[in-house]
Amino acid sequence: MYRIKALNKISPAGLSVLDQSRFAVSTDVENEDGILVRSADMHEYVFPENLRAIARAGAGTNNIPIDRCSEAGIAVFNTPGANANAVKELVICAMLLASRNVVGGAAWVKDQAAAGADVEKVVEKGKSQFVGPEIQGKTLGVVGLGAIGVQVANIATKLGMTVWGYDPFLSVDAALSLSRMVQRANDLETIYKNCDYITLHLPLNGDTRGMIDASALQMMKSGVRLINLARGGLVHDDDLLQALESGKVACYVTDFPNNKILTGRNVVAIPHLGASTPESEENCAVMAAQQLRDYLENGNIRNSVNLPALEQPWSGIARLCIIHRNIPGAIANITKVLSDDNVNVENMTNKSKKDYAYTVVDINAKIRDDVVDEIRALEGVLRVRLLSH
Repeated sequence: MYRIKALNKISPAGLSVLDQSRFAVSTDVENEDGILVRSADMHEYVFPENLRAIARAGAGTNNIPIDRCSEAGIAVFNTPGANANAVKELVICAMLLASRNVVGGAAWVKDQAAAGADVEKVVEKGKSQFVGPEIQGKTLGVVGLGAIGVQVANIATKLGMTVWGYDPFLSVDAALSLSRMVQRANDLETIYKNCDYITLHLPLNGDTRGMIDASALQMMKSGVRLINLARGGLVHDDDLLQALESGKVACYVTDFPNNKILTGRNVVAIPHLGASTPESEENCAVMAAQQLRDYLENGNIRNSVNLPALEQPWSGIARLCIIHRNIPGAIANITKVLSDDNVNVENMTNKSKKDYAYTVVDINAKIRDDVVDEIRALEGVLRVRLLSH
């Protein structure tokens, strides 16, 4: 029986993926084998000895201590693409909000009614202050062409926009899904200099933190409309506030409000609604639970942020799943231990991801505990699991 702890409320559709005869799911289970999480902060979380995997029902993993998980041999999963449609729809909404000042206009109408004015009469005179451009015929820059960025780029072409996309790490799957009408930019400068609207769809890390700063804003067209439904830290708040004050940025729509940015002119702040749809929450929960189940039962890895993707069909009665450092001689050391014990390898796959590697070995015979312990003791080995088919 695998013990699974839910650190947040998880959609019942996701929990139903976990067979109750094999998985015990609870918010207070102890020494858990796996964790399902959404937004709970895990940076101070004490990992129990049995913890093997964490699955986040969402794309971002800033709430999870990835480095600490990797060193403990804990696989961390996310659910890229599961919320893509929800975010795509909100981006289209954000572009319209950035253009037409619907938020300001609706608030003004309410203020007129509260002041006792005849709303039917005053709206015709007052509406001119909320006039804004149409998005058809304008140029959109999409920074980051992952699951969400590709959908945004494709739908924008159907809205009559010229679309530029930038992503130096564009995957094969994303490239195949991208409309031929989307123009590929070779650098960010091309996006900044040519686009009337810019939308951000990339993770927050050391390379992207504060990337929308004074130098980036200086390159943009005057009156650019900026949309950030990705991560608040991608934008340098002080630099953006100056650009809003000067009119360089006509409007900033963000899904990550804070007290500082709310002091700026023409800021439309949304309370982190990007993936807040019942459909998205269900999709993320199902995907997270499926990945967690497949890893715990079969050792297969899909969509891990710290370990390589590796899926191997069963070809034996037992399976060794070994997380280790990506160092020379690691595979040779593992196979030597097995060979010395006369263990025949039916099938073996090894994949690496930066500093870490994952090796799955199928064997067609029982293996002694002391042999598994010998592999655990090898240099660079972080975690060894023995599974039975």
